[in-house]
Parts: sequence; C-alpha cells; structure tokens
Amino acid sequence: QVQLVESGGALARPGESLKLTCVGSGFFFSNYNIGWYRQTPGHEREFVADITSYGASVDYAEFAKGRFTISKDDSKNALYLQMDNLKPEDTGMYFCHVFAAATGTTEFRDYWGQGTQVTVSS
Repeated sequence: QVQLVESGGALARPGESLKLTCVGSGFFFSNYNIGWYRQTPGHEREFVADITSYGASVDYAEFAKGRFTISKDDSKNALYLQMDNLKPEDTGMYFCHVFAAATGTTEFRDYWGQGTQVTVSS
C-alpha cells in the first residue's frame, strides 16, 4: 500500500522560509519521479516542482524558480521542498505526488498525500 505523508507546513511571515517533507512507503522510492503540487485558495491544484528517479534532474513551476528547491534522500524515502522568500500568494495546501506501482504489483496510478498547510501572512 502506497502512502505519502507530508509535514512541515506552518504559519510564516513574508520573506521567511519553510521546509516541507514527504515520506513515502509501499513503493520503490528511488525508482520514480516524485513531486510537489499545491492548491491555493480559489485555484485548481497546480504543479510546483518535481525530481526524477535517483535525483537526476529537477523541474520547477515558474513561480517556484529561484525561491523553492526540491531535493530527496532515497535512503530515508524522503522528499523535501525548501521554500525561501515566501509570499502571501504561496498560501495553500501542499501535496506530495507520485505516479507509481505499489511494491509487488504492476498497476501504476497516481498517489497523493493528505497535504500540509502553508500560510504566509504578516
């Protein structure tokens, strides 16, 4: 059973930093691309950043470039999102996502965590 558990969301002031963590289980973590999405008030869920299997390359949404850094530690099955210079418009629920097959199966599907809330306000 695939599980993704996010943590690290909090209340931050504009300009401050937060680091989100997603811990995965039930699949071969290092084998798959994995990423972050967010849903901000009044908007659809949108792509934030992702990282390829074994950390070979990364990709960012335009709003994330230069402020957010995605990384992972395969030894801990952990995905991170370092968010610097936070802005009020970064307020939202942040989700971890992977398209993978659970260990021991060949059925690929999208998996989402429950999300972690980031609020940026002065």
